[in-house]
Amino acid sequence: MSTIWHILGAGSLGTLWATRLARAGLPVRLILRDEARLANYQAAKGLTLVEHGVEQTYPVIGETPHGPEPIHRLLVACKAYDAQSAVAQLQHRLMQDAELILLQNGLGSQDAVAAQLPQARCIFASSTEGAFRQADWRVVFAGHGYTWLGDSARPTPPVWLDELQAAGIPHEWSTDILTRLWRKLALNCAINPLTVLYQCRNGELQKHQCEVATLCAELGELLECCGQPAAAQDLQAEVERVIHATAANYSSMYQDVANARRTEISYLLGYACQAATRHQLTLPHLQQLQQRLIDQLVVRRLPRD
Repeated sequence: MSTIWHILGAGSLGTLWATRLARAGLPVRLILRDEARLANYQAAKGLTLVEHGVEQTYPVIGETPHGPEPIHRLLVACKAYDAQSAVAQLQHRLMQDAELILLQNGLGSQDAVAAQLPQARCIFASSTEGAFRQADWRVVFAGHGYTWLGDSARPTPPVWLDELQAAGIPHEWSTDILTRLWRKLALNCAINPLTVLYQCRNGELQKHQCEVATLCAELGELLECCGQPAAAQDLQAEVERVIHATAANYSSMYQDVANARRTEISYLLGYACQAATRHQLTLPHLQQLQQRLIDQLVVRRLPRD
């Protein structure tokens, strides 16, 4: 029998993975915050995936962190700021050789989780798939993308990649996953904060090309300084391509602010600015952008980290 996929985080990507794995007939368990959340989920009778306008509900089994089963494979799909504490709640259930797939935005949370679980295998992931929650337990698959997975410490791919293939989750094993994560960090830093400050969809950033270009230049300098020259290559062209390709979309940070939710600023702009400080690199526009965004969060009474 296949190893159970335990999924931590019932947000858009966690739900998207859970429904596709269940559709492929693979055993899936959804780990929910507490008994009240579990009762709410059980009343809904499963997770609903809406794809190409067609909806299907999958009766994925739900449980709390205190379930009795040992965990061999865990997809961590919660927000970056929740990852460490959420995984800590499950530490007593994780087998010594457990594998964790860390599907967080930005950088910093992955290393923190890996440091608290030295015996486990932590696989970093970067996804370009688009999905949004229409309601609790209901996710709309908005944009087909790709997921890159990798493990800098152990470059051999895991055997369960075949299961992702069977589940229709487009993926690739990457031997340079850190380059992928730094590249995505830079893309997010160049796009997401500006969409919050200008209260706009991604495509409207085409009106702010000079500002985008300046940020890309500074981010490229940072990537070079952090030993990631491949991530810096043609960064501005890639940012402009993403802005154009996702013109009608609202960035994840815009959506968080619009819904009065905590943002992942500390793992995106915050991480980039801290890295610049460590390398004694002065990036005035990037640092000013961070301050402008913090000011906006404070005005909206949202956490500044």
